[in-house]
Amino acid sequence: MGCIPCFFKQAIRAARIAHLKDKDILRVINAVALHLLKISLHTSPPEIGMVIYKTIYRISKNSDPYREIKERCTENLLALYPQLQDKIISSKDSLYTALTFAALANAIDLGADHNFDFNKIIRTFFHQDFEISEYNEFKKTLKKAKHILYIADNAGETVLDKLLIEQLNKPVIYAVRNKPIINDATIDDARHAGIDNIAEVISSGCDAPGTILKLCTTQFKKIFWSADMVISKGQGNYETLSDTNRPIFFLLQLKCPVVARNLRLKRKSTILITNKYGQ
Repeated sequence: MGCIPCFFKQAIRAARIAHLKDKDILRVINAVALHLLKISLHTSPPEIGMVIYKTIYRISKNSDPYREIKERCTENLLALYPQLQDKIISSKDSLYTALTFAALANAIDLGADHNFDFNKIIRTFFHQDFEISEYNEFKKTLKKAKHILYIADNAGETVLDKLLIEQLNKPVIYAVRNKPIINDATIDDARHAGIDNIAEVISSGCDAPGTILKLCTTQFKKIFWSADMVISKGQGNYETLSDTNRPIFFLLQLKCPVVARNLRLKRKSTILITNKYGQ
């Protein structure tokens, strides 16, 4: 129930980004309300979000209203790439620093916060640490892993994902959304960040702001279940994969008070956890 007000806020925010007129924003609100009447309380927020955003895209006749914002975020971070790379390489633990940067960049989420301060996010890279970190377990798994699946979240933070992948020193498959949804990364966004130069980029087949396995391609599911290590970025992927019966490392910033409360952490906490955390 705590998610319902947020769905309406997201719908109105996205409708305005899509430059809808007031009468069409009202159509979106009515469509969202009708959909919420039909859903099960067990439906994940990303699955509901998928329907909400598709409704907005249909009414606006714009399949990617966040495109310019995504491109701008990526360009801004690419401009900082050499500086951030130097910070990682010169740090005491390059892998840990790269993980921290990648997690903090997860704050670039237009579904959760359209008014995020880009410069403030960059400043956190140099003084904020994980609230919870299962780093030792991460290192042990990484050492044994031969093939890694890295499930992406947002465009822009893809640049920091690239910096982290450079530190993994293992073959990586980088999975992105099948089609534009909010500011989540697609294949084009991953290529813009240059990830295709260091990893194999694939589509998960899922159009939701998360990874709903029943909607994913056979190829993705095969890789997901067979990978030696899975790294999952972002809250949407956490919400859809945390109950999955395979080990996963979740790297994210908590933006939702409901999810934060369930983990007994504060909103905006940056975490690296497995799906065994709290059990």
